[in-house]
Amino acid sequence: MVVSGSTASRSDVIVLPGGGYAEHVPYEAEPVAEWLAALGVTAAVFRYPLQARHPAPLEATRAEIRRRRAAGAERIGLVGFSAGGHLAGLAALAPSSDPRETVDFVVLGYAITSMETETYRPARLILLGDDAAPQLRRETSLDALVTPSSPPFFIWHTAEDIYVPPEHTYRLAAALTANGVPHAVHVFAHGPHSLGLAQGAGDAASWTALAASWIAEQAGLSKSRAAVLGP
Repeated sequence: MVVSGSTASRSDVIVLPGGGYAEHVPYEAEPVAEWLAALGVTAAVFRYPLQARHPAPLEATRAEIRRRRAAGAERIGLVGFSAGGHLAGLAALAPSSDPRETVDFVVLGYAITSMETETYRPARLILLGDDAAPQLRRETSLDALVTPSSPPFFIWHTAEDIYVPPEHTYRLAAALTANGVPHAVHVFAHGPHSLGLAQGAGDAASWTALAASWIAEQAGLSKSRAAVLGP
């Protein structure tokens, strides 16, 4: 589904829902695209391949990015949650020789960023297999892929997340800092994993307002559109 916003220079945001590479969580899909459309961007939910080994999900996502550019998108943003956040980061950071696959900005919610840790092992087993070599685990860890030319990131997490601990966000933030990549990081004290838009979830619910102003800046939205801050 594509939900259209209205911007002078078109920015498309592709939403990658989480689900451990085993499913697509519904409340991290269309509701997020509808919230993004209210900000003034064209938002598309992309249901990448499940139960598939790397690089199949990455290749499919990059094909979708190329398709959106061919359809007229001038800027591409990715919004991903959990395993979808890992895929979003991989699409933005993994080396590519095709300029049509360039990602301009990324929003990650409680994302898996490292395949070198043992946290949320089921997603790693689906994507890389049980006997993945250390090199492959390194090559699919976002913190290992950051360079000074990486796009800006907005990252949010909760300190109480037991499935994907905030260590994942800290690792990526440290790599972004070391490479001088613009980024915003918000770790909220309370809240479980898989909050989606986090409505009614206490302080974590403010992530949409924080991200809205950040997305507005990245997408070149007008100040009037940037005033739409909530879901």
